[in-house]
Amino acid sequence: MSYEMNRKLAAKRAPLPTSANVDPVTAGIIRGAMETICFESCEYLARAASSAIINQSNERNASIVDAHGRLAACSIGTPHLTFVSQMPVRYGLEMYKEFEWGPGDVFVGNDPDHGGGHLPDYVVYGPVFDESGELIYISALQAHQGDTGGKDPGGFTLEATDIFTEGLAIPCLKLVHRGQKRMDSIRLLERNNRFPSFHGDLAAMIGGVQLAQRLMGDLLKKWGPDKVKAAINTNIDQTERLFRQEVSRWKDGSYEADVYIDHDTQGTKDILVHVTCTIKGDQLTVDLTGTDDRPELIGVWNTFGNTRSYIMTQVASSIDPVIDKNEGLFNAVEMIIPEGSIVQPPPNKPAALGSFHPACEVTEAVCVALSQVVPERSTFQGYKMGMPNAVIGFENGQMWMDQGVDVRVMDASAVQDIDGWGGMCAALGNLLLSQAEDAESRFPVINLQRQMVTDKGGAGQWRGMPGTLNVKKVLKPCTAMTWMVSREHPLTGLRGGEDACRYENRYLVGTEDEFEVERSALVQLPAGAVMAYQNGGGSGFGPATQRDPQAVREDVLDELVSIEAARDHYGVVFTGTVEDYDLAVDVAATEALRKDMARQLENA
Repeated sequence: MSYEMNRKLAAKRAPLPTSANVDPVTAGIIRGAMETICFESCEYLARAASSAIINQSNERNASIVDAHGRLAACSIGTPHLTFVSQMPVRYGLEMYKEFEWGPGDVFVGNDPDHGGGHLPDYVVYGPVFDESGELIYISALQAHQGDTGGKDPGGFTLEATDIFTEGLAIPCLKLVHRGQKRMDSIRLLERNNRFPSFHGDLAAMIGGVQLAQRLMGDLLKKWGPDKVKAAINTNIDQTERLFRQEVSRWKDGSYEADVYIDHDTQGTKDILVHVTCTIKGDQLTVDLTGTDDRPELIGVWNTFGNTRSYIMTQVASSIDPVIDKNEGLFNAVEMIIPEGSIVQPPPNKPAALGSFHPACEVTEAVCVALSQVVPERSTFQGYKMGMPNAVIGFENGQMWMDQGVDVRVMDASAVQDIDGWGGMCAALGNLLLSQAEDAESRFPVINLQRQMVTDKGGAGQWRGMPGTLNVKKVLKPCTAMTWMVSREHPLTGLRGGEDACRYENRYLVGTEDEFEVERSALVQLPAGAVMAYQNGGGSGFGPATQRDPQAVREDVLDELVSIEAARDHYGVVFTGTVEDYDLAVDVAATEALRKDMARQLENA
């Protein structure tokens, strides 16, 4: 049973055995070296991979996991996925004897029921031994693959009812044995992938892991295995200690939040994620009991590994950012993730779309709950888009796929004292989205428009950034696929701030057949068809009527907020016009309007 496996893989691990002691400075130097190795491994992958989703978008992470399966160091590409990699590695460690682990080996895993995230996220990893043959640590690379060999290209099947519909599930498979590639395994994976460039991506992942193995071997030679093990123990202990010190300063109590997904891919409405964050002394407990567990739901099943990671991504953003990211974070937090619910599904449930939702609703719920405790460090570490418009076609027997990861502004929310800014939510880390020129050079598409839309950000004392309207034309007949959420339940405003605007998506724009995608779509589009995707903006923070009226004036001049919204949401009245650039705050009228709005709120 996967529940039993999940409990085993998530169990707390003991420190590495060593007689050495290291001071904090030495431990920090060794930690810095490991993080640099992670960065070099990621950079190797980015430069050597063939597909745009890896070599352009940076949707990859590297980590070092110690011999007991503890996260020792990492290099962040997309923060959500940073804390998943140790789980598939732990499953591999469970199979240590059966799979004949040895120097120079490289493995791969992606199975959600054996520690993985979802099938597109391959984790490739390889062990590093000292000169005596003792396993010290493991290098791991995680990257999103463009296809998984399932029913539909890309690995996302809107009506999937089991994992097998979505593609090839790999608990653990050896790709390299004692430094020699196992071409039987590699050819198997290549045959089960539609992407013609997949062989290059897989080779790049293997190469990145092998580079890290060499560098990690050099680190062992320089410092010796006992000092390296002692440094790992010291750094993990320090992270736990500092984390607990932060929590001990928070106010004791239980803080709850409810967040909803509009519907599953087949239309079942109002999927609930419930969280209770309890603080008692230096102990933080995150409890998802009460989250939806209806067995008939389709497409909204998040994996256990992803749920742990998405919780930790949000929690880690609520503490001092200088605290190292390693296993000490997990040691300091108790997670209660109900079995059979959408955040820890039964075996063989499809999980590809669950990494969008409810995964992001998990972070959103934790964010809303903890905003009652640490508002100054509360910002949503997720994205409310259901999934982009994926466009798929075939030419000369080869599949091409524009995955819709276009440059956009979305979910860039405000935090205390700072308006939403930039192009993306904080959660996407150093993920890079596709430039128009790059996408148009690879795929038969033309980008007609990418611009922010006035009033598409959540109002607040600190304002969310408006979302963009992305309009795209396909130049050849193709299949388009999407799943729309956050129309009815957009991103939640914090501390009295307003919710973000809803997402919207239209196909066949400008024709008599134009329609809005209300739930999901898998349609054939003719050449010349136009799609228009309105991205949700960021949410607001704090009551909008507490925003400085002069800041609202600047928003109006910058076309982020309309004059009508300034009055209706912020309670700000102007004289003059934008066109004549003589716009000015009518102080008396603004004060009167805000007093009237406050009275109406009290009487509501």
